[in-house]
Amino acid sequence: MFTKEKIKDLHYSVSGKLNAADLQAAADEVLTEYGKTAKMPGFRAGHIPLSVLRQKYNASAWGEAIDKALNADLQKYLEEKKIRLAAQPKVDMEGYEMGKDVEYSLEFDILPTLPEIDLEKITVTKKVAKFDEKEVDVALENIRKSRSVAEKQDEKYKAQNGDVAVIDFKGFLGDEAFEGGAAEKHHLILGSGAFIPGFEDQVIGHKAGEEFDVNVTFPKEYHAENLAGKKARFAVKVHEVRKHILPEMNDELAKEVGQESVEKLKEHIRTIITDQYAEVAQRDMRNELLDVLADKVKMDLPETLVNQELEMAKAEHEHHNAEHGHDHKWDEKQEKKDAERRVKLGLILAEWGTQNKVEVTREDLQQAIWAEASRYPDPKQIFEFYNKNQNAVAMLRGMVFERKALDAMLTHVKQKEKTVPAEELFKQASVK
Repeated sequence: MFTKEKIKDLHYSVSGKLNAADLQAAADEVLTEYGKTAKMPGFRAGHIPLSVLRQKYNASAWGEAIDKALNADLQKYLEEKKIRLAAQPKVDMEGYEMGKDVEYSLEFDILPTLPEIDLEKITVTKKVAKFDEKEVDVALENIRKSRSVAEKQDEKYKAQNGDVAVIDFKGFLGDEAFEGGAAEKHHLILGSGAFIPGFEDQVIGHKAGEEFDVNVTFPKEYHAENLAGKKARFAVKVHEVRKHILPEMNDELAKEVGQESVEKLKEHIRTIITDQYAEVAQRDMRNELLDVLADKVKMDLPETLVNQELEMAKAEHEHHNAEHGHDHKWDEKQEKKDAERRVKLGLILAEWGTQNKVEVTREDLQQAIWAEASRYPDPKQIFEFYNKNQNAVAMLRGMVFERKALDAMLTHVKQKEKTVPAEELFKQASVK
């Protein structure tokens, strides 16, 4: 057992000694168990003498015996002190020699005790958006557009915003054509913003068969340095113009999108929009509650966890700079402050959620994976990723647990309703 201890806040330093005879006895138990199945030339399985096993495997058996002894001492100490580890302890056995008493020291941080949080004294704002029937009309129009057909127009038809112009183009800086600035029979949706500013506007009004120049200036932040901020001329030829013909919104179209009629489709859209309002408002309240908890709850933090969080953030920062060619500076002071905030909130939610029996069910996890997969073109890859990566599943489970803990907390706080336009509700949600 530990013979010395030094405690400072959440940091513990303890030391002790393991008796050599006890360790050898424990190592012999390990060797005996191993000898039941080990195979060695000249011996039958299960009949290898202990002395022979010692000659070949005693070092590894001692290592296992030391691990068991240290863990047993540490577990007993934690139970007596009624404390919990924040992370794996750092072990020091300087001067260790097999066959002799082992003097060791352990350093570790413990988890803090969660202060009492009186949620009933906390007030958050619940933003309520008035339902605007115009949103249903917009959704219906988008459905029509998604099923529109681009029909070729005759040569008298002038291209309009939203039409598809099938064009050849070739770009020049002065009299010299530049690389990557040409294409043939490119389908350009006018008004889409796919090309540099000013290009599409100069195609509008032209007809099939016309040839003309488009004069533009590349943005200063354009990705190609040789073109950034430069004036350019594009020689353009229009092969054809296609106009999007929208289908009529009727019961037949409604059935194509899984509803019995236009009225049922409208009801479905209203439900979706209302659910979106509620989810965004809930997300906003979660963020507000997190801000309150981070500001109001005072507690010591395990330095080990803060350093781990900081190291992960720095690795992510360096990866992002390398991947995108950025040179963003690392603000150590601010990043540490952010890391401390994340650690504090993680500990609060983990402890409060455990105390209040928050659980992540199989259905919760499946829904989270479905939601993640739906954001990608090939959902199957996401399902396969989680099936093969249990660490990713554990991280997702942790995120779901924190969200459920926050939602459970919100049932105890006071909620003050505030009516806002829908645009403001979604704008505020996107800022967080």
